[in-house]
Amino acid sequence: MELHDVPMVTRLLRNYLNQFEVAPNLDENDVEHWLLPTENVVDSYVVESAESHKVTDFCSFYSLPSSILGNQNYSILKTAYSFYNVATKTPLLQLMNDVLIVAKQKDYDVFIALDVMQNETFLKELKFGPGDGKLCYYLYNYRLRNALKPMELGLELL
Repeated sequence: MELHDVPMVTRLLRNYLNQFEVAPNLDENDVEHWLLPTENVVDSYVVESAESHKVTDFCSFYSLPSSILGNQNYSILKTAYSFYNVATKTPLLQLMNDVLIVAKQKDYDVFIALDVMQNETFLKELKFGPGDGKLCYYLYNYRLRNALKPMELGLELL
């Protein structure tokens, strides 16, 4: 993803996030700030139509390294966290398989994806293991009538 992709990615992401009960309302400044690639912080990729040169798909992940204590061979665990992913032409399973390959090429040790948004559709097929905890979002000044299912949540928090 490059700076000139920001308007198209913003439209794609906003259209995608509209289907969820809770999701951020991102504008171009937000997309530029949060999703434009920054080395060792966030990686974002677009798929562009060869005919129209429009962005059809988008995927991203952010980096959150951890220190490894007491090991003489390794000092850092390089972890990638799936961020926002939108598939309109490329199947989401293929898009996520491709981003896993990219993360491996960039020497990430672990790739984590929550079961929010449409992530549940690829987790088993791509052999993600279930986590051992439960993630709770505390949203200030929000009132929801019912508890949300993970697939109704279009939100990733850093």
